Amino acid sequence: MDLPQQIAQLLIVGFQGDRLLPNSTLAADLHERALGGVILFDRLLAEKRADNNIVSAAQTARLCAELQDCAGGRLLIAVDQEGGMVSRFKAERGFPTTASAGRLGRCGDVGLTAINAACTAAMLSTLGINLNLAPVVDLDVETDNPIIGRYQRSFAADPAVVGRHATAWITAHRRRRILTCLKHFPGHGSALADSHLGFVDISAAWREEELEPFRTLITGNKADLVMVGHLFNSRIDPLLPATLSPAAIDGLLRRDLGFDGAVITDDLQMRAITDRYGLAEACIMALTAGADILIIGNNLQYDPLIVGRITAAIVEAVRQGRLAEERIHAAWQRVRKLQNFIHR
Repeated sequence: MDLPQQIAQLLIVGFQGDRLLPNSTLAADLHERALGGVILFDRLLAEKRADNNIVSAAQTARLCAELQDCAGGRLLIAVDQEGGMVSRFKAERGFPTTASAGRLGRCGDVGLTAINAACTAAMLSTLGINLNLAPVVDLDVETDNPIIGRYQRSFAADPAVVGRHATAWITAHRRRRILTCLKHFPGHGSALADSHLGFVDISAAWREEELEPFRTLITGNKADLVMVGHLFNSRIDPLLPATLSPAAIDGLLRRDLGFDGAVITDDLQMRAITDRYGLAEACIMALTAGADILIIGNNLQYDPLIVGRITAAIVEAVRQGRLAEERIHAAWQRVRKLQNFIHR
């Protein structure tokens, strides 16, 4: 692959519609530009519509098959299917009801978590989805947290409990050859703000123990991907949020915790990033910091030409010497390892 195609391989991008149209921009992104991944949503946030990529099981399976066929069979198809209130597959559309991590954690039965995860993984496998952006391994340490605690997304406040339940979740998905993602590094559980809406500073509230689930799962070889959150912590980096921070990614996550797998960003269209940096610049900064895969949800703000625009911006950054071509190649190699796992 040439440099623009290697860059496109590092992108996971959202799109509109419940079918892949043969002559669409998305089809060209997949077939010609070698787009590495897509992310599915059940609603259009930008247009406040309750339909998007997911209408029914049969339709979603057909869509995923169309996407894979167009991409040559090595596409990452991602979704946020945590369970409970963060579920893209709703019961009213014929999908099974799922339990939240908070509910499973309160039950205290890791076996029950394993059963729930196995059901989720079986459904995703049937649909053709190969990357579940879960589990949340943030600690439930702040009752007023507007995005983790409020939606019961964390298994528990105890790092050991989170580690046990997350291990069961990941193991069930691996049996179906579905990748999982630990989120949100270095820990979103103590935050009092939502990075979807703006800047989030966790410097005062964050505690070292929030790293423990990540450390446990990385050491135990349970981390397929780690998602870095748009979280500012002056104790880690006095200038940049974790997503854009070499100190957070190459320093804390890779050097200190020993993670050598794929690092993925949270959606770079969230206002915690776009309000301060702009999308193209944030993509360049994230890659420079050590991220391997960039999520552009294309749902908060929709741009059908986003793949070409971002690829061109990153190519130009390489040409100017702002971003090393070796960094692109190293990230692409990590993406290829993920592709080899799910498609072998």
